[in-house]
This record gives sequence, structure tokens and C-alpha cells, in this order.
Amino acid sequence: MECQWKPDEQGLQQILQLLKESQSPDTSTQRSVQQKLEQLNQYPDFNNYLIFVLTKLKTEDEPTRSLSGLILKNNVKAHYQNFPNGVSDFIKNECLQNIGDSSPLIRATVGILITTIASKGELQNWPELLPKLCLLLDSEDYNTCEGAFGALQKICEDSAEILDSDMLDRPLNVMIPKFLQFFKHSSPKIRSHAIACVNQFIISRTQALMLHIDPFIENLFALAGDEEPEVRKNVCRALVMLLEVRLDRLLPHMHNIIEYMLQRTQDQDENVALEACEFWLTLAEQPVCKEVLCGHLPKLTPVLVNGMKYSEIDIILLKGDVEEDEAIPDNEQDIRPRFHRSRTVAQQHEGGDSIEEDEDDEDDLDDDETISDWNLRKCSAAALDVLANVFRDDLLLHILPLLKELLFHPEWLIKESGILVLGAIAEGCMQGMIPYLPELIPHLVQCLSDKKALVRSITCWTLSRYAHWVVSQPPDTYLKPLMTELLKRILDSNKRVQEAACSAFATLEEEACTELVPYLAYILDTLVFAFSKYQHKNLLILYDAIGTLADSVGHHLNKPEYIQMLMPPLIQKWNQLKDEDKDLFPLLECLSSVATALQSGFLPYCEPVYQRCVNLVQKTLAQAVLHQTQPEFYEAPDKDFMIVALDLLSGLAEGLGGNIEQLVARSNILTLMYQCMQDKMPEVRQSSFALLGDLTKACFQHVKPCIANFMPILGTNLNPELISVCNNATWAIGEISIQMGSEMQPYVPMVLQQLVEIINRPNTPKTLLENTAITIGRLGYVCPQEVAPMLQQFIRPWCTSLRNIRDNEEKDSAFRGICTMITVNPGGVVQDFIFFCDAVASWMNPKDDLREMFYKILHGFKNQPSMGCRCYLIEELIHYGRGWEPLIPRAHIALYLGGRVVYQGWEPHGPLDPCRRGGREVLAEALVDDTSPSQTKIGRKAFSSCHNNQPRGQKKTKYMVSVHSPGHLM
Repeated sequence: MECQWKPDEQGLQQILQLLKESQSPDTSTQRSVQQKLEQLNQYPDFNNYLIFVLTKLKTEDEPTRSLSGLILKNNVKAHYQNFPNGVSDFIKNECLQNIGDSSPLIRATVGILITTIASKGELQNWPELLPKLCLLLDSEDYNTCEGAFGALQKICEDSAEILDSDMLDRPLNVMIPKFLQFFKHSSPKIRSHAIACVNQFIISRTQALMLHIDPFIENLFALAGDEEPEVRKNVCRALVMLLEVRLDRLLPHMHNIIEYMLQRTQDQDENVALEACEFWLTLAEQPVCKEVLCGHLPKLTPVLVNGMKYSEIDIILLKGDVEEDEAIPDNEQDIRPRFHRSRTVAQQHEGGDSIEEDEDDEDDLDDDETISDWNLRKCSAAALDVLANVFRDDLLLHILPLLKELLFHPEWLIKESGILVLGAIAEGCMQGMIPYLPELIPHLVQCLSDKKALVRSITCWTLSRYAHWVVSQPPDTYLKPLMTELLKRILDSNKRVQEAACSAFATLEEEACTELVPYLAYILDTLVFAFSKYQHKNLLILYDAIGTLADSVGHHLNKPEYIQMLMPPLIQKWNQLKDEDKDLFPLLECLSSVATALQSGFLPYCEPVYQRCVNLVQKTLAQAVLHQTQPEFYEAPDKDFMIVALDLLSGLAEGLGGNIEQLVARSNILTLMYQCMQDKMPEVRQSSFALLGDLTKACFQHVKPCIANFMPILGTNLNPELISVCNNATWAIGEISIQMGSEMQPYVPMVLQQLVEIINRPNTPKTLLENTAITIGRLGYVCPQEVAPMLQQFIRPWCTSLRNIRDNEEKDSAFRGICTMITVNPGGVVQDFIFFCDAVASWMNPKDDLREMFYKILHGFKNQPSMGCRCYLIEELIHYGRGWEPLIPRAHIALYLGGRVVYQGWEPHGPLDPCRRGGREVLAEALVDDTSPSQTKIGRKAFSSCHNNQPRGQKKTKYMVSVHSPGHLM
């Protein structure tokens, strides 16, 4: 059948007719053709007809032949395992015979077909493929050589891993030296294929390539000035990847490589320029960046700045000449899908630290979402951003002269690029920019009223990058003018500006927090009016701005006049959306924040919201069961609906507290939650554990009967590989412990060992460490006899985890637990007593009975050798702490306790001045202990205490503990 197969002429004509009809622009015709093609798939030799049209009917037009090959490719992807052997052999044979077709389109189609067959596991079952293609590379016929190379390039892209395995006897040992021979081929297309093939194996450090790394690099250098843009692009791509994996080989040539990349970043071909621009992003991540690049900054800086201007094609794609488009409905396919992030319980810190788990920073450099995801403008801006973080204020020497010209340029296109530059350097050069901000911020606020929409939109973004500085100044000076103008831009007549303003205002909300309370009526008036103005896409961003406002001002939103303004439009949207509408995600996220902020103010709206959330969870779980039992009839559910519903229920429980009790009593939420806690999807478990903790706090009487079922599940989820799941499970255990009291005793063995392992685990995220420490403390508080024997195994990391948490109820219960455990097992703290002292010193104002517990422990250790002075100092601190508070920063006390720095000029009832020379050194010297282990200073960004530092559009974190005390200087 392989060679003798011949088509039936009538059948062939029918298929040709279908292929031609499928190219019709009429959608009904296309649908009809699609149905007929699916019916033809029932006949085994239908695929023979398709390969026959592709390879044999040379008189047919190329689009029809190529379409036949692409339909065959789709059939291979979907049904190849069902092809009879004769059919698959016929297709393979025809592909290899026609790889050198005279038509580039047909060659490319055959190459795609070969690659698709290879990706279906056929590299093992088609042993002659790779040797045959490599042999065809030596053909004197250009079409054959180019077609074979095109197919090999696609195979290298799709099957790189298997090519480097023993499964195929490592064909790369032959292929890579073969590819290198073609770097000097006379055809630029062949040269480009050769480089592209080798490039696929750089990042994986394939041994066959590493053995030939020097000739590879030499060949790249020889092609640096190639006249073909595609060759130059592949050379740049290779150098960028080599920078990551073989920097050692590039270093001797780095000066020349940097000069070359400077030229290519200005290449007339934008694809080449974009590939070269990636070099600066990669170089910034290398430790040698500052050393090798500092001498080139005068040349590089203007090149990057120049690349940040919109190109003509960008402006066309962005419809930059359209100023007013608010009445034009959104194109639905332009709205990016939204993915909900599960609720995470975390400690809140001055540095904005939260769960450190795969949170991509969505603070995009620029907001060109409607053009290509990545272009030269964005890459140049990103490069300038990362280089600003490397060179800091040194970069300003080269940037400031350019900025002065750009920001005040009469041509809008140039001024717009200058505003982008100013935003790009904000993070890295903030300190050096501070002297210029009093002049620049008012100028940017003026630019918010520019006649060009693209200028207004980028100004919103840049101002958001300086929001922290704005908030740190007197509010009337910069915050109020900025807020006023941003609110105007939220109601702009251009949709792009609306989006940028909403996003920027959300960032300002996070920074300003309660500074916005005096302006809440004005803010709400604007945001609510935007409901009637916004099209679909921006409405989703508006939800985020409202949710962020609720997170930032909290209970201050709970006033009747504010509730009356805000809730009707939200509930109206809530009623309009169907359960299967994904617009529910941002709306539910928003309502979760609003419910938490409004507290009892949300009571009039809570019952229908609560019930719908329960229904969403129940419906999703039921759909999952149907899919599991009858997958051929039922699709898998989108579990994001369940996750977002669980998170809103958490928000209701947190906001309403005990008022949610009746709703829980009348529903089956605990049964549903039990199922969610065992779901295979980590995000579902993560949200269910957060809800469990909140319901434990709000109405434990309903949770308690289920504890025997819940605790084993919580124990099995104490896996730090899934950080957020583990974090929420840990937090829930701590909340349950406080409610259970001594009845927690049977469950301690289920969780204690895992918790101790987590707190001792290297590189555990700070948030998880803090929640783990608090939960261990709480377990020790209610079951000291069970936990205290392990005290020595966790006391040191426990103390270092909690020494930076401000006074609150969670910290209080944890320290009561540790004190109780020390009383039961004092020997467990002896070796690490200095760490306990340090943790006690972090208290600003402990409750009287907790203060008494500290006294008793310190008094008991006074007689221990070398501990008397430390105990005396801590006792003094506790006794006089409230009176000393304005005089002695806690960080200064920590310096004493660590024994690493000598304080001078100490007076029992006066200020500690570590900067003074002379004075009394006796006590300080007595505290020096060279045998005490050194500790590392915990670095924190200087964000405001309620700033979450979360990416835009992401669910805000729910907090158990508030902010850090002032840092310890070790």
C-alpha cells in the first residue's frame, strides 16, 4: 500500500472541493466544511488523500496544497495513534521524498508535518528520519538542503530533550558538529537555520555543544556583521543565552561583545534590536555587570532611552490618534483572562513582605497591553529599570541631562518617552531622585492634563512609581493634588487613560492607607460614577481599585453614607452576573475586601452573598464528581469559581465575626469545606484552610464537632514545598489551638514534628516561619507538657522569627506559650537564652501578667554564669519600657543583647546614645560575649506599615499579625 496507493478520482475531487470551500470567508460555509472533514476522518485512507494533495498535486495552487498538509497535521496531533501502519508509513515516506519541494510554503508545511509526527513519539519509531535529514543537508540542491534544515530546526525546538538522551543514542554528538559546518554557508537562510538549531541546546548546557563551545563562539563572532537580519538576530540570541550559561567563555571578549550589542540594539531591523536589547537585561543579573558595563554607560544610556519612544507601528496599533473612545464597546477577545489568586494568611510587615511564592511582579514597565506583549520599547524600559537597580545613583549622571531635555520637549512623542524613563528609574535611583521630586511631581501632575491620551496614561504609571515618596510628604503638598488629578483621569474620556489611572490610584491607595480617609466621600463618588462610564475591560480594573481602597482604609469605610454610595452598584453588578461568568472573579475579590472592611455594615447584604458563595462551591464540587465518574459526558469544572467563593466566605467571616453564626448554622458549608480541604488542587486547599481559620475565630461552636476530621487533613498539608497551603494550614491549627485549649492534646502528635521541621528548615519564607512560630507557641500554651520536651529543637528559630513582630494578641498568646514551656522545661532554653532575651526585648508594652511571666523566667536565670547582666538589662527594659519608649529605640537594646557593638554613655533613666564617644562603658563591656553566635540583620524595604506590596490585580492578603517593631541592628 505504501507505494502503490492511488486515490479514487471522484473522492479526490470531493476533497479538493472541500479544501477550496474551507478558504471561503463565509463562516457558515466554514462550519459546513468542518463538519464534513470530521466525517471523513472516519475513513482510514482520508489521510492518504491529504498527503497526496500536499505532495503530488503540483498543479494545484499552493494555498490549497498547504491547507491539506495543515489539516493532516491536525489529524496527526489528534488521532495519530489510530492511523493504520500502512497510512502512517505512506505519510512518512512522502514527507521525506518531498522535503525539497520547489515551493517554500510547501517545504515549510512538510517540515511542520514531520515535526508533528516526531513529537508523537515517532523519533524512536522512525529511526531513519534524523540520519536522512542530516544526509539531505549535503545535497547540492538548495531547496532540499533548506527544507531539511527547516525540518531539523523545528525538531530541535520541539524535541530538544529527547535528542540529548540515551534513548536515541545521543544523535547530537553528530548533529551539532554538522550544524557548525553550515555557519559559513553561502545562503543566509541556511546560516540562520544552522545557528537556530544550535541555539536550542545552549540553556540546557547540552554536553555535545559544550564540547564544541569554543568553535561555536568563534563562528558566532565571524557572523556578527552578517547582512541578513535573521542571522544577526540569531547571533544576538545566542550571545544572550551564553551570557547565562558560559559567561566564563565570553568574559575575555566582553568589551567587544558590549560594543557589538550597542550597535545591534540600534539595528534598523526591530527584531534584531529587540533580541540585542535582551542582552542588557541578562547582563544586569550577572555579578560582573557593574565591573564590565560601567565604562559603557555613557553610550548605552542614550541608546536605551531612544528605544523607549513609540514606533510608528506602535502608535497605529494603539490608535494613538484616537483621543475619545469611552463609548466604543470593548472587543471581547482583547480582554485578557483573569486568574484568581487564593487567599493567603500572612504576617504584615513594614517592608510589605508577604508569602514569597511565585508571585510575578505585574508592575509592568509601561502599559502597552494592546500591542505585542514584548517589544523594543518595553525591553528598553525593563533594561533601564534593572540597570538602575545595579548602578543606583551612578546612573543618574548619564540620565539626568537626557531627562531634562525629554520631559520638557514640545513634541509629545519625545516627552512621553521621557516620562517613561522617569518611571523606569524610580526604584533603582529613588534616593538620588529625591532632590528633584519637589519640582518633578508637580510637573507630572500637570502632564495628567496633557491633550494626548498616551501622555496622560504613561504619566499615571510613572506617578504610581513615586507614590511612596508622595505619601511621605505633607498631604496638602503633593498627595491631595495628585489624588485630585488621578480621580479626574479615572473619569477620562479615553479608555486607556481610565485603565492607567485606575491602576495608579490603586497603588496610591496601598501607599496612603488611612491618609485617604478625609477624602473618602470624594473618592467613592468618583469610583461609583465610573461604574456608569466604563466598558467591560476597565470595569474589571475598577473592582480592583475599590477592593484595594477597602483594604487600605479598613473600618473607616463603615459609615452609612459610604455604604449607601458603594454597595448598590456592586450589588447591581452581582445580580447581573451569572454563576458561570468569569467576571465574578474580580467582583468576588472586591466584595471580599469590602465585606472585611465594612464589618457589621455589610450585614444587610450578607445573606444572599453568603448563600450564592455556598452554592458556587457546591455546584463546582458536584461538577467535579460528575467529571470524575463520567469524563466522556461531563467537562471538568473551573475550580477558580470555588476558590473565589471560599475567599469571599473568608472575608465575610472575618468582617462579620460572630454575626455569621446563623448563616453557618443554616448551611452545609462545613461539609463542603471538608471536601475542599481534600481537593487535589493546592489553591482550593489553601482557600479552604483560610476559611477554616476564620470560621474558627467567628463561630467555633459549629467548627468544633468537625475537629477530629479536620486535624488529620491539616497535619498532612504541613508540607513547605507548597508554601501557601502549608502557611494557611499552620495558621488554622494555631487558631484551633486557642479555641480548643487542653482538648487539643490528642492532636498535638499529628502536627508538632512537622512544625518543628518547618521552623528549622533553611530558606523558609519569613511569613511561614512567623506563622509556624506563633502556632508552636499556641500549642505550647494549651498543651505545655506535650510540646515543652521539644523546646531545645525550636527555641532559637522561634525567637528569631518573632522578635520583629509588633505587640498584638497573636504574639501575646505565642509568648505565653513559650514562657509556660520554659517553666516546664527550663533546660531547653539554656543554650539559646540570649535569643529569648532578644525576643523579650522586642515587646513594647506587654500585659501585666505576661510581664510577670518574663520577670519570673529572668529572675530564675540570674544566677546562671554570664547571664546576670543580660537578665538585669531585660528587667530594666520591661520595668521602664513605657517610660523609655520615646528615648530608646528598641534596635538599640538589641545591640546590647547581641553583644556585638559597645554602647557608650548609658544612663539608667536617660537616653541611650550609641553615637556618643567617651562616657560609661562598664555595663556595655560586661555585656560583650564573644562566644554568642552572630546574627544577620533582616533587611526591609521602607514601605508604609499597611502596604502589602502586592502586584496589581491580585487578591490582597489577609493578615493575622500587624507590623514589625523597629529593626534590630546586628
